[in-house]
Amino acid sequence: MKEHLLVTLGKNRFLHPEENSVHLVDNPKINEFLNDLEHFPHAYVLACLMDRQIKAERAWTIPWAVKEALGSFDIEVLGKQPLEYYQELFTTQALHRFCTSMAKTFHATIHKILDDFSGDASRIWSGNPSSAAVVYRLLQFDGCGIKIATMAVNILARQFKIPFSDYYSIDISPDVHVFRVMKRTGLVSSTADRESIIYKARELNPEFPGIIDFSCWEIGRNYCRPQNPKCGDCPIELECKKVGISS
Repeated sequence: MKEHLLVTLGKNRFLHPEENSVHLVDNPKINEFLNDLEHFPHAYVLACLMDRQIKAERAWTIPWAVKEALGSFDIEVLGKQPLEYYQELFTTQALHRFCTSMAKTFHATIHKILDDFSGDASRIWSGNPSSAAVVYRLLQFDGCGIKIATMAVNILARQFKIPFSDYYSIDISPDVHVFRVMKRTGLVSSTADRESIIYKARELNPEFPGIIDFSCWEIGRNYCRPQNPKCGDCPIELECKKVGISS
């Protein structure tokens, strides 16, 4: 089977990164903080776990907001704060749509990193583990489902270039953009569910299914818009069936 352009785009990005810093948020200072896996790997884990039912840009700034309020992001300092501190902070600053439950997740995540990984979140992915092992470790965190776990591992592998012994268990993490692109291209049916999209991605590139995730998301956000899609500018136009797009 001929390699789909989405896979080609993903592989090119994986092998030839466009920039040294991984773009996670638009604010350069916050982005630099989230990129510092050497000193603040727990910021990355916490940001991933906050990325639920609010815009990603807002979710990923939560660790920075806590750092600014507390004056430190040392894992030991974070661990000394009671749950009530985070609940009040989340509520007064409206950090999340679900402040009470997400403050609990934030607090629980800090203590799991302290208890299970000796305060060093990078131990979740260090030592060239299998992709399945890292996904499993993340799934043990409070509030972390398969979508967040695979997203987190995908970004570590694809953008941060963290080495794993394999990439088989890094699935695509379907969101509205991924759904739209996969359906409009005709790769899946117009009624396809999340599981169908995951398995189609596995078929397209079995050794690293999630390699097409970012390309789908970027195309969906910038070109394959719900209304007035910019098909002429889209990098995969030649292989798109334009399902559901009026000419």
